[in-house]
Amino acid sequence: MSAQDLPAKVAITVSEMADLCRISRSRFYELMKAGVFPKPVQHPSSMRPLYDLDLIAKCLEIRATGQGLTGPVLFNRKSKKVGQPKPKAERPAKSQSVDPAIETLVDAIKALGLTTSPQAVSEAVATLYPSGITGVEQGDVIRKTFLHLQGKRS
Repeated sequence: MSAQDLPAKVAITVSEMADLCRISRSRFYELMKAGVFPKPVQHPSSMRPLYDLDLIAKCLEIRATGQGLTGPVLFNRKSKKVGQPKPKAERPAKSQSVDPAIETLVDAIKALGLTTSPQAVSEAVATLYPSGITGVEQGDVIRKTFLHLQGKRS
């Protein structure tokens, strides 16, 4: 276990410990009751259960190695909570070869707040610069292309 795995806090709650171990809180309590994980200490004034740095390190070591206080233990992945939407699968990119200069222009125009496609930018550049954009300052190309595309939307 590395220092990166440890939280920035000196002590954490049982729920936070379960999250760090990537298991549900109820499963964490089951394993704690079975003796796999150590029991938390109680805060002196509030009597609230918490895990200090030593116990955090021990719990993370148990989770990483699968060797609990009472012997080996198997962990399943933490399931998704009910009601959470599934992540949408991204559509594969179209297999069109887009000129890197056009891609740069699309990104610059999008940064200016105008949503556009590489095809629209390519057509605008062909209209504005029939002989190409080689040798033309990029700022001028971005400005004129942006204004051209913005004029088409109005």
